[in-house]
Parts: sequence; structure tokens; C-alpha cells
Amino acid sequence: MSKPFLLIASVVVLAACQSSSTSDNQAAVLTPDATEKMPPSTAVAGGKTYGAPITAANAVPVAQLTQLLGTKDSAQVKLVGKATEVCQAKGCWMTIAIADGKQMRVRFKDYGFFVPKDISGKTVVINGWAHRETVPVSDLRHYATDAGKSEKEVAAITKPEQQLNFEADGVLVMENSL
Repeated sequence: MSKPFLLIASVVVLAACQSSSTSDNQAAVLTPDATEKMPPSTAVAGGKTYGAPITAANAVPVAQLTQLLGTKDSAQVKLVGKATEVCQAKGCWMTIAIADGKQMRVRFKDYGFFVPKDISGKTVVINGWAHRETVPVSDLRHYATDAGKSEKEVAAITKPEQQLNFEADGVLVMENSL
């Protein structure tokens, strides 16, 4: 190959690499090994989205979830509520209070994005699938460890739990609380 061709090819590759880098307003691909990266986010009117971009339009209060589900095991819904707890290891889950005083765990589709660890108490809109499931002891202990529970509290978890959980494909963290 000639030197001019190699020089031109190098410039083209370099330019392509620079134009494909992400900025704060573009989604970044995250893998479990890339936890030091910020979650993909997009600024929208009234807040910031993580994962798939969503808005608050047509979101149903989380207090109505049990009525929406009825006797079904799962339903695709968009909900609004307050984040009560967030994984302090890397923001890979959060909880939201539901009508019966229990917490609903929200995980993120395909482990593809995380939320900031400091959003407890903020209003969030979540879009995805609500579902009933039996959570094994190993998962419950993992979540307790992520939440910063003591070894004694973690060891006290000895039975699986029937829970209402959520897999979100998008989360909107609102700037102002409801």
C-alpha cells in the first residue's frame, strides 16, 4: 500500500472514532464490567431519562398498580411514584412504595442502564413490565447487601418472598417532586 493511502485511511478512521464518541446527551452502551461509566441519559423537559427515552404523559400513579394487574401475573405499564431506595453499589435497581405499604423493586432491562444512586425521595416515571414473582433467598440477600444492610440483617433472610417487581426499559427522574 502507498503511504498517502495509509495516511488518508488513518484520518478517516480517526474521524469516525471521534464522531462516534458519546456525550452527556447520548446513550452509552454499558456492560456489567463498565460500571464506572455514567448511565445513558437524555435531558427532557422536567427531568432526565435513563434507558429508553420516556415522558410523564399517561403515567398512572403506582398506587393503582394492583387494580391494573387484577388477577394477571404481569402487565405492561407506565407508572409514576417516588424512589424510596437505590442500589448503593452502582444504581442497578431501585424500589418504589406501592399501595399496600410494601416496596416494589425496579430492575433495568438487560442490565443495560443504571440510575443515579442519590435519587431516593425523587419522583420517577418508569415504563416496562410489572410482574409477580417468587424471589429466591440468594437474590434477597444480594439486594440487602447492595442496600448496605448489616451482615446480621442479611443472614436473617431465610425464606423466598412473593413480590411484585418491575422491569423498566426507561426511567424518567423528575426535577420536581409531585
